[in-house]
Amino acid sequence: MKKILFILGILCVSLSFNYGQTSSTNVFTNPLLPSGADPYSFYKDGYYYYTHTLQNSLTIWKTKNLSDLKMAQSKVIWTPPKGTSYSKELWAPEVHFIQGKWYMYFAGDDGDNNHHRMYVLECTTNDPMTGEWVFKGKVADAKNDKWAIDGDVFEHGGKLYMIWSGWEGDKNGQQNIYIARMKNPWTIESERSKISGSDFDWEKHGDIKGDPNLPHVNVNEGPQILKNGKKVFVIYSASGCWTDFYALGLLTADANADLLNPASWKKSPEPVFKQSIENGVFAPGHNSFFKSPNGKEDWILYHANSKAGQGCGGFRSPRMQKFTWNADGTPNFGIPVKENVEMAVPSSSKK
Repeated sequence: MKKILFILGILCVSLSFNYGQTSSTNVFTNPLLPSGADPYSFYKDGYYYYTHTLQNSLTIWKTKNLSDLKMAQSKVIWTPPKGTSYSKELWAPEVHFIQGKWYMYFAGDDGDNNHHRMYVLECTTNDPMTGEWVFKGKVADAKNDKWAIDGDVFEHGGKLYMIWSGWEGDKNGQQNIYIARMKNPWTIESERSKISGSDFDWEKHGDIKGDPNLPHVNVNEGPQILKNGKKVFVIYSASGCWTDFYALGLLTADANADLLNPASWKKSPEPVFKQSIENGVFAPGHNSFFKSPNGKEDWILYHANSKAGQGCGGFRSPRMQKFTWNADGTPNFGIPVKENVEMAVPSSSKK
């Protein structure tokens, strides 16, 4: 279903879309690009390395400031070989620098969504734009090698973890958020633990019209780690991306808790970021986070649609905005900013 909706959207994207154009180098506007689902970035040595879903290849953009993404250098780092279990439908890539090496995580299949699994590439050079990317293989819980997408990897308490969206069994109908401990950046060593499913009504918008075999799907996907003080958060996307109700949810755990224990996580009963009809921003989701170049500002990077009913296709465009923190330490993302509203670029000032 995601594949069909994505392709239909790509065909409809206007090439004349006005994006990121501003009258000053100190401001920018959303969207950052005319199209680009599942945006992710990693900051290292003064540069942001950005990527998003392209379906048939993996590409990295390199820029000093993500507000200049439209002018950034880009490079296709890997195109999958034909005829493999990971040749098609490459979704939600993430680029990370872990233990002295670069890694690119992504989901792929053989053209059948039921076969989606997560995979990883490795690059040993300091600049991922110039080095060779080597396919390391599938990343999976050996005991529960089930459908899996949207992997995010993070270090905490001296241990490496992966969180992702997956199925409990072998049939679609409910996507959950799972977590597992990793032995190294390409190997999961613990069994997976389910830390979130679709518990509240706002997470259950998932009717699929015209498909008698799959009339409804509940979705928790796109998990992203976020830390603040003594708290660890997982921000995830809920409800079907084909609906305008696609929104972000929040899981919270104590920093000293056992992150593999589902009881360590508490879910917020309401979404923390959702569509803004008044601002013309629909289905915001599948986000990631970054700090400003000076390390003092917190920013959310996400995709959204400009009109209602545009679904999971190529209309989704990357956007970003600064966020703050509530008194209890939880993130406050506000509401999605309207298109073409000028905002100050992420700060580089050391003051």
